[in-house]
Amino acid sequence: MSYSSKISNVIDSLNLPDDTNKEIIRLRFVEEVEYYEKKRDTTKRYYNIFRFIVTVGSILLPAILSIGQMDPTKLPKNFGEITYWSSWSISLMVTISNGFLQLFSLDKNYFNYSLVVEQLKTEGWQFFGLSGKYDDHDTHNKKSYKEFCKAIESIKRKQVEQEFSSGKGDTKKKKQPEFNFSKEFKEFNDFQGKSTLEKPLLLKGNTENDKGKDIEQGNFLGNIASNVISNVANNVASNVLDKVSEGLEGVIDNTDNVSEIISDNTDLGQFISDNDSEVIFNTKE
Repeated sequence: MSYSSKISNVIDSLNLPDDTNKEIIRLRFVEEVEYYEKKRDTTKRYYNIFRFIVTVGSILLPAILSIGQMDPTKLPKNFGEITYWSSWSISLMVTISNGFLQLFSLDKNYFNYSLVVEQLKTEGWQFFGLSGKYDDHDTHNKKSYKEFCKAIESIKRKQVEQEFSSGKGDTKKKKQPEFNFSKEFKEFNDFQGKSTLEKPLLLKGNTENDKGKDIEQGNFLGNIASNVISNVANNVASNVLDKVSEGLEGVIDNTDNVSEIISDNTDLGQFISDNDSEVIFNTKE
């Protein structure tokens, strides 16, 4: 017995404000239930057939291949050819069946159609019995009828969106945060006031948290990075020159002809090569 024949008497007994509302329920609600029931049953049939082939073939194929490993002398004549073509046929059927399951999404569609049918039926019986969300209504008045129609259309719309979006739930893109120049400029000034050791750590944290910002903000952070690298390079160069100067002072203290070397503006590399290596290493220590 179809769903329309089961529910026909119930719809006729409803005390709706207008007889047109009953026709709308039959044409929209009842037909939608029967439509998705038909699609569910068709999908279920093909889904069960292909799943049966995949399951049985996956069991038989290893068994046939294991029999082929036996001693050929103990097997019937032409048994090798039979096992070969049997295993080839089973493998082909399993692959084709699994391909159809994935191509037409039979498993997902079967579950979705079954869920939609049950949702529509549940919504209908709640409206007919004035239960659930319709518990506040004493009769099938115009307000309850509008709520019922809205719920049916909502279920239909969600199913269509899910079906044509390949099963993806929410296809809305996340809104990218807008670039706030005042905030970034203040952070830049605070960043410039930090010490040299703190800047690389702050820069690392900012770059990890700001991956989703636009190109303009990325360029802004790039300028910050270049400034940080420049400051670090200057500080490192300054420290290196200080150390070299200290080393030169030690070398100069251990050299007798310092005034002559300085006055002649002798090249630093020539000066180091002319001195004994032990003096240089002692100076570093």
